[in-house]
Order: sequence, then structure tokens, then C-alpha cells
Amino acid sequence: MIRFVNAKINIGLNIVRKREDGYHDLETVFFPVGLESGMPQQPEPFDDILEISVDRNKQSGCRFQLMGRRLNCPPQKNLVVRAATMFFSSFYEKTGQGIEEGLYNIILDKHLPDGAGLGGGSADAAFCLSMLNEMLDEPFSRNQLIEMAKKLGADCPFFIINTPCFAEGIGEELSEVEINLSGCWLMIVKPDVFVSTKEAFSGITPRKPEFDLRFLPDLPLEKWKDYVVNDFESSIFPLYPELEQLKCEFYEGGAVYASMSGSGSSIYGIFRSEEKAKQLREKFDSTYSGVWLFGL
Repeated sequence: MIRFVNAKINIGLNIVRKREDGYHDLETVFFPVGLESGMPQQPEPFDDILEISVDRNKQSGCRFQLMGRRLNCPPQKNLVVRAATMFFSSFYEKTGQGIEEGLYNIILDKHLPDGAGLGGGSADAAFCLSMLNEMLDEPFSRNQLIEMAKKLGADCPFFIINTPCFAEGIGEELSEVEINLSGCWLMIVKPDVFVSTKEAFSGITPRKPEFDLRFLPDLPLEKWKDYVVNDFESSIFPLYPELEQLKCEFYEGGAVYASMSGSGSSIYGIFRSEEKAKQLREKFDSTYSGVWLFGL
């Protein structure tokens, strides 16, 4: 079984309170991107590739192989390995049985950038859970998979649903919303900047947002820049002014809305005009190595 693993962007991100457990409650809209990579409207791939197969000539077990872009992470800490381990353990607890006879080969071909606020690692883990569930005749419901995904990371449950969602809590409380961006163009730029989670939260002051993102579907795209904000920009842009400059360049190049995704460090822009998007793409290609453009 092979799946093309897409990413996400955050449309707005508000830090609303600090919890007693040290985490922060937030509100955001997750929007999947790269769902149609390789299709005519998205000829430029923007995804990871996850393959799971079973060698029934070998004893039961699991083997993980990483291809593509290398990760600075030991295999046992990779979210895909953790997801597979959790799934097989939960399967045993539910059925009292081990996995089918055979060696499960899991190959992750990594292309999505890390440290970009795009949820690539979380997506890989969530897709792994869903694929194993399908291969074993769906012993778990979607809600049960979501509960598993919550234990892997705040973004993971979203990729079980993988449609636009309003998210609360630490990002795991999800409600589906309708966001129609068909006909628009999305450009994502990942500069050579790494933003740590500690840095992202260091300058954050939780507050009640001025605009409730639940009403984003009713707000015209042309008004997003006046109401929809990512609170992390206030703490990250002073540390990395090149990110703020990149956002300004998006607007100067004709983007209708531009923002940092998650806690960074990628910046994206949404365009009505394909021509303006492609013109700006030519400019960015001469400056940045990580630039992607596709239709929505």
C-alpha cells in the first residue's frame, strides 16, 4: 500500500491561554495542502510518500526505512515508528492477538520540509495509523484513530480527518469547516531558518482574539489580511526579520493573503492571479531553495 502524504497550513493562529500543564490553548484553522500533488493543477509534488508492505515469508515484526531527505532523528524516535508501535500495541490490547504473520516493511520517502510549520512529521504518523488500520480490515473507528493520534502530537489528529478544520485546545479538538479556495494559487516558501518551539512561545502573551476563526468561511478572502493573524509572528518576526520581509514581498507581489504557517518558519501566500503568482515565483527561485507553487 502506497499513500502520498500531504501537509497543512494554518490560516490564523491565536494563542488564547496558558494551561496549568504548561501547554497553551490555541485556536486555528488547519487547511490541507498538497492533496492533489501530481495532478494537472498541482504538477509540482508537495508530499511525502509512505509505503507499507508485508513479507509473509518472514517472522512477524516491523522494519522501518527512511529515504529521500535525511532527518536528524534516530529511527526509534521517528513519528512513523512510534505510530506503528502504538498501533500494533493497541491492536493486541483490542483483539488479544498479535499482528498477522509476516514482516511489515515501512518505507518513508521524505520530501516535505521540517521545521516549517507544515505538519509533515505529524502527517506521516497519522497516515501510518490509517494505512495499518486499512490493511488490517479496520479494527479501529476513525474516532479511535484520532485518540491514538492525540498521543503522538497535537497536529496528528487533523491528518486523520484531513479536511479543513477549526482546531481548539492544543490543536487536537477539531470541527470541520468549509473553506473554498478553488481557483486560487498557493505559494509556500521555506527559508533557511529554523525556529524552535521555545523561541516561538518566548514572546507570546495569550489573549482573546479580535476575530473568531469559526467565522472564517463567511469572511471574503480579500478581507483576511485585515482580520486573520498568526500570533507567533509577533514573537518570531523580531528574531528573524527576514521572515517578515518575505511576508511583505508576498503582498508586494500580488498575494491576497500571506502568513507564517504554524510556528514557522515557512511563509505562504494565496493568489487570485496565476500570472502574478508565477512572476513572484521566478523572483523567489533565485533567492530560496524551498519554493512551491500550485493551484487549489
